[in-house]
Amino acid sequence: MTEGALSGIRVLDLSRVLAGPFCTMILGDLGADVVKVERPERGDDTRHWGPPFTPDGLSAYFVACNRNKRSIAVNLKHPRGREVLLRLARHSDVLVENFKPGELARLGLGYEDMARLNPQLIYCSITGFGAFGPRAAQPGYDLLIQALGGLMAITGAPDGAPTKVGVAVSDLFAGLFATIAILAALEARRFTGRGQWIDIALYDCQLAMLANVASNFLISGERPARYGNAHPNIVPYQLFSAKDGDFVLCIGNDAQWRALCSIVERSELAQDPRFATNPARVRHRHELIPILSAHFSQFPRAEILRQCQELGVPAGPVQSVDEALRDPHTQARQMTTFFEDGAQRLEVVSSPLRFSETPVSYRRRPPHLGEHTGEVLREAGYSPSEIVELAQSGAIAGALEAPEGGRDENPSVVHEKPMGETAL
Repeated sequence: MTEGALSGIRVLDLSRVLAGPFCTMILGDLGADVVKVERPERGDDTRHWGPPFTPDGLSAYFVACNRNKRSIAVNLKHPRGREVLLRLARHSDVLVENFKPGELARLGLGYEDMARLNPQLIYCSITGFGAFGPRAAQPGYDLLIQALGGLMAITGAPDGAPTKVGVAVSDLFAGLFATIAILAALEARRFTGRGQWIDIALYDCQLAMLANVASNFLISGERPARYGNAHPNIVPYQLFSAKDGDFVLCIGNDAQWRALCSIVERSELAQDPRFATNPARVRHRHELIPILSAHFSQFPRAEILRQCQELGVPAGPVQSVDEALRDPHTQARQMTTFFEDGAQRLEVVSSPLRFSETPVSYRRRPPHLGEHTGEVLREAGYSPSEIVELAQSGAIAGALEAPEGGRDENPSVVHEKPMGETAL
């Protein structure tokens, strides 16, 4: 079997920005037919979040989470635009949206409306704070969620200011949880024959991802502190500076600790009651870390890492984004992929999912706004004259004919990429 695991599943993507589009891109990578429903005027806000932009005008931000989708431009404030969406929903398996709570319901496009039309539809709502609760009506942005959800309070230097994570992780967490929930609902539908509503809140997902740090508080009652690049429960597990650069050291058990003691030529530390076990090292971290730091500062990073590798001690350099993306292991794992047609070449980060029987695929490059409006509406049973009439009424916009060759499925020029990258 070479089709994707979700081949045959139709997804209506009414989401914008990051959490929802990240979720639906994953579904698309898995083989689902994803139709991205956008506002006719500007489309997804992230289309304008740049520079950088591709030569044909797509923002890098938009490219990051919108491949394997078709775009249609539909005015949901127009009665006939809503009729278009309802017709599409009648034959869809999943709908993903991130409007404010209740906004689609006021347009007659809420879960109850859709469920009456298509009882098998799985309707996933992604919002900042969920459908109920004191903050439900508030807008939710990643920075706000990181702040309210406890993440910033535990990120950054111990004596510094609270710090946000460098990527919008609250959005990405929500996108992943939404994907998991949708897959579970699809499986449940096999037995019940019915769809269901899924309520995903960025805030809830951020709290869930506090994981062991939240558990530390719930068990001990002590407020978690900021440890910078160190770990609250494991020592040594942090950033160190060698003579010529930074690296991280991750000691996960006492056997690795004993090996490290031989590397720093302090075998007696392995037997020192202050450091012999991880709980002891956690209690005495302020005595241990200066000893290790003093040793590492005298030696080149490459020499330290070579010794760590030889003795099975987890360690590695701090790489920049460009170094990480061009790392030989990245290339061997084919973690960058490209679309190419004509003179244009678009490189993207690959899916990390690897299947032996149902591989992910990269069938469509990120679409232009409304690129597939006519194509999708024809599939839904609209005649050419009806499509033109809808466009003239302001209910839809975009390309009313099929996309030109080379920009749609199966790009016309495909090259083998060097160093293990996958051509599309």
